[in-house]
Amino acid sequence: MEKIFNNTENAFILKSDAELNRAHFLFKMIGNPSLVKVGTSLTNFALKLHLPVEGLIRKTVFDHFCGGINEQDCLKVVDKMYAKGVSSVLDYSVEGKEEEEQFDAALAMTLRTIDFAKASQAIPFAVFKPTGLGRIDLYEKVGAKLTLNSSEQSEWNRVVARFEKVCQYAFDKDVTILIDGEETWMQDAADQLVERMMELYNKDKALIFNTLQMYRWDRLDYLKSLHERAKLNGYHIGMKLVRGAYMEKEAKRAEEKGYKNPICSSKQATDDNFNAAVSYMMEHIESMAIFAGTHNEDSSYLVMKLMIEKGLSKDDKRVWFGQLYGMSDNISYNLAAAGYNIAKYLPFGPVRDVMPYLIRRAQENTSVAGQTGRELSLIIAERNRRKLK
Repeated sequence: MEKIFNNTENAFILKSDAELNRAHFLFKMIGNPSLVKVGTSLTNFALKLHLPVEGLIRKTVFDHFCGGINEQDCLKVVDKMYAKGVSSVLDYSVEGKEEEEQFDAALAMTLRTIDFAKASQAIPFAVFKPTGLGRIDLYEKVGAKLTLNSSEQSEWNRVVARFEKVCQYAFDKDVTILIDGEETWMQDAADQLVERMMELYNKDKALIFNTLQMYRWDRLDYLKSLHERAKLNGYHIGMKLVRGAYMEKEAKRAEEKGYKNPICSSKQATDDNFNAAVSYMMEHIESMAIFAGTHNEDSSYLVMKLMIEKGLSKDDKRVWFGQLYGMSDNISYNLAAAGYNIAKYLPFGPVRDVMPYLIRRAQENTSVAGQTGRELSLIIAERNRRKLK
C-alpha cells in the first residue's frame, strides 16, 4: 500500500509559518518530561492564584490544541478544516465537575452541539463524556452493583435521564453521537447505559457509539460479547476505538488497591489489541460502524487495507478515522486528500476549565513512545521545505 503519511505539504497546509513555528516550540517542550512536569505544576499554581496567565496560555498551548472558548468560536476552525476535507467533532472539554447544575449545563451544551452538527455537514458527530452528566463516584457504585441510598438512586435516575435525553435528541435529529470512554472503575456503569441506548436507537444503523480503550486487555472480549447481545436483540454496534488515556492513573490505582492492572502488559500488546479490534469490527462491518481514533500510522494503514479487502468505498459512512486537533495532521490531512472520512476532535471551553484536559494531553504525549518525536520530525521537515529558520 502506498505510504501517504510523510507528505508534510498536505499535513500542514492550513498552518501559517508562525503557527508552524509555534507547533515546533510546543512539541519540543512536550518532548521533555521534566519541562512538562514543571510547566504543568506552574500553570496549576498560577491558575489557582488567579495570576493573569490566561492570555499567554491562549496564545500558545490552548490555540494549538483547542478550537476556541465556545462553540461559535470554533466555527472559523471548522470551516477552514472542512475546506480541506477534514470534518470536526465539537468536544466540550470541561472535566472534573461534581455539581448537579454543572451536569445540567453540560447536558444543555451537548444538545447545542447536536444542533450544530445537524446544521453543518462539516460536523458529522456530537460527543459527550459520561462524567459530564454525573459523578464518577456514583458510576463506580452502580458499576460495582452496590446498593444506592434513596438520594443516590434519585441522583442516578437523573444521570440516566440525561443520557436518554441526549440520545433521543440525537436520534430525532439523525446525528451520530460518540460517548467517550473513561476510567475503568466507572466504565461498567457507563457501558450498561450506552448498551441500553444502542438497543433503543441503533435498530437501523449505528447512531450511538460507545468507546473502547484498547490498552485494556479485556476490551476485545467485551466487544465480542456485546456483538452476541446485539445479534440477539437486533441492533447495530457503533464503536470508537482508541488506545486509551488514563494509563498511569490506572496502574497506580490497581497497585494501591491490590487488583490486577487492567492495562495491557506492553505497548506492543496494546497495538495488537487495537488492531485485533479493528479487524473484528471490519469483519462484521455489515452490523457495525467504526470510528478509528488513532494517531498510529500502522493502525491507520491497517484500516485502509481492510477497507480495500472488504471492497468498501473510501467514503463508506460506516468507517471514520479520527485524531485530536493539533496532533497527527500528517494522518488527518493526507487521509482527507486521499478521499477517506476523517474527523478531528475539536476541544473547546473556557481556558481555565479546559486546562485539566490540556495538562492531560501534554502528559500523555510524553508517555507515548515516539509520538512526540514523530510530530517534531514532520514539523522540522515542513519548516525545511518552507525554508523557515
